[in-house]
Amino acid sequence: MRYGSVRSFALELARGPGGAYRGGERLCGRVLLEAVAPLRVRALEVAARGGAATHWLEGRSVGVSAVSSDYAAAETYLRRRQLLLRDTGETTTLPPGRHEFPFSFQLPPTLVTSFEGKHGSVRYCIKATLHRPWVPARRARKVFTVIEPVDINTPALLAPQAGALEKVARSWYSSRGLVSLSAKIDRKGYTPGEVIPVFAEIDNGSTRPVLPRAAVVQTQTFMARGARKQKRAVVASLAGEPVGPGRRALWQGRALRIPPVGPSILHCRVLHVDYSLKVCVDIPGTSKLLLELPLVIGTIPLHPFGSRSSSVGSHTSFLLDWGLGALPERPEAPPQYSEVVADGEVAAVGQSPFPPLQDTDLSLEGPFFAYIQEFRYRPPPLYSEEDPNPPSEAMRPRCMTC
Repeated sequence: MRYGSVRSFALELARGPGGAYRGGERLCGRVLLEAVAPLRVRALEVAARGGAATHWLEGRSVGVSAVSSDYAAAETYLRRRQLLLRDTGETTTLPPGRHEFPFSFQLPPTLVTSFEGKHGSVRYCIKATLHRPWVPARRARKVFTVIEPVDINTPALLAPQAGALEKVARSWYSSRGLVSLSAKIDRKGYTPGEVIPVFAEIDNGSTRPVLPRAAVVQTQTFMARGARKQKRAVVASLAGEPVGPGRRALWQGRALRIPPVGPSILHCRVLHVDYSLKVCVDIPGTSKLLLELPLVIGTIPLHPFGSRSSSVGSHTSFLLDWGLGALPERPEAPPQYSEVVADGEVAAVGQSPFPPLQDTDLSLEGPFFAYIQEFRYRPPPLYSEEDPNPPSEAMRPRCMTC
């Protein structure tokens, strides 16, 4: 009998190339093998691997020579192995044609979202290996994506964020006045596609005009051997109008939309992905006045109506404190995470934290308005067969014939 070779050897996942997984789910697929003639096989195995890794080099000078330090760290989240054809010491002969070998893995309950950065990554893959006698092993590899859910419907992420700063504008050694900045946002957690209404007050007590700006910044932090390496990128920004000397400007909810970006990664030992809203005021002749408010980008959007009356009450008082009057009648619901997030890098690394942008006329909008209308009016009292205010016994009912 003349034994042939393998025409094709591939892996196929049940969810296709665009499907994403989460912790606790089953990873199902099949190995596709096509032989042109009877094929002797010793073993066929499938392995699933996943983890985070960081690596970078740092150079320093020692005397007249340069020395570079190597920093690397790794963490494993997934390691599974399954034998589709067990190696029993004897070979198995497969007839020519197409063969399918299904497999299934139970993913761990908690994973870390897939990520690709300059100095680190979080990757998941599945690999099939075909062992044949006297022939090098044949391998097939398939990468899959994991998106771990981040629910923003928690008290910590629904709490408003606020801050205030001030700086003395100086020219050479003389004071030119005080510039103050205060900013608020309605909550800490958002999902891609939502709008952040930025409420800010800029008081320019200096003698020169100042320019307010705002931006959503992504910070990637890579950790290894006790050292840290950070990369920052602007994912969305807006610029306001200049504020003249002695003038005061008020942002009544300037809209800043979050583009398709990956969620926050907060529970990984070797890398973090954080977001923040940075509101700054450019002061001529002085360093910028910069105010930073923390953000968390999640995957589960805000629930339309729930049992969170305390959160709704905080949103209501938040709006009233900043003088917001009318509410939109039909607010736009936040989009699903899968509708707006696409593969690939969104923000370019290395650009200025506050690039010059043309100011656009952005109207005030935001999904949090929807959670106030339900509580605008008090509900009617419950119906009862008994009179809640019965007449006293001292009052005698009047006779109709008297």
